[in-house]
Amino acid sequence: MRRLHRIAVVLTTVALLAVGLVSATSAGAATARSQGTFPTRIDLPDGFAPEGIATGRGSTVYVGSLADGAIWQADARTGEGSILVPGVAGRVAVGVEYDAARQVLWVAGGATGTVRAYDTRTGDLLATYTFDAGFLNDLVVTRDAVYATDSMVPQLAVVPLSGNELPGPEAATTLPLTGDLQYIEGFNANGIVAERGFLLVVQSNTGLLFRVEPSTGQTVQVDLGGYLLTNGDGLELRGSRLFVVRNMDNLVAEIRLGHHLTSGTLVRELTSPGFDVPTTATFAAGRLWAVNARFSTPPTPTTEYWITQVPRR
Repeated sequence: MRRLHRIAVVLTTVALLAVGLVSATSAGAATARSQGTFPTRIDLPDGFAPEGIATGRGSTVYVGSLADGAIWQADARTGEGSILVPGVAGRVAVGVEYDAARQVLWVAGGATGTVRAYDTRTGDLLATYTFDAGFLNDLVVTRDAVYATDSMVPQLAVVPLSGNELPGPEAATTLPLTGDLQYIEGFNANGIVAERGFLLVVQSNTGLLFRVEPSTGQTVQVDLGGYLLTNGDGLELRGSRLFVVRNMDNLVAEIRLGHHLTSGTLVRELTSPGFDVPTTATFAAGRLWAVNARFSTPPTPTTEYWITQVPRR
């Protein structure tokens, strides 16, 4: 979702798949191809058009649909899954993030300008927050707030948090981004994670990484020694290692972060024959998993989609 034409892709996907997805999203539509005790590939329902993936309790993973905002959940150990949140015409699920404190799944709504919160126990929609935004892409949950990147407008969409109760819709606000991060034509801020009191954001079109001060929106470019994260999409942290999904390049870059989050070093580039434009990744059951959006493949109600276990050796 990392180029300007992505909005057109989303709208086309919604139009083509909204009807056909319903019949394809039963529990039996998800299968796994296994090696040993873990699947190397987990099949999603045909026509699902995935984008975001996140890990919940245990080995549960959640995947969102660009077609109609449906949420699919599965056990990464077995690959067995089912629909948690049925799709609704006009909805979109881009980035997804699990909130363990509240057992809530937060969903970025792309060009709809919304962030939605779902109960992961029942699938019920708990709240919808609406922003004056361009394209709400990915999000992260901290102790104080939910932050969502806007790929078209230099800002973060913010839902303040306090305690375990969700705030009302009027709490939605935006945080302008200033400093080193400069927006240009195309998809800008994309994947986002939180670390050591800061946020990290990748800019898809330039391949640059930025540290963000969440209280002010001030950004500082992270020095990667000349390495570019071009087509950078989802971000995933594992200790001091940052995993950056580079969607159209069909790889995941593993970066060792410096102590102050102002520098980083490329450790290696991970790839797999199972990649077909991976967009986001998550760690579940000790393995790294990437969901394939297949943006180069015309979306239809019968298009196959899947999750790939990322080889790390």
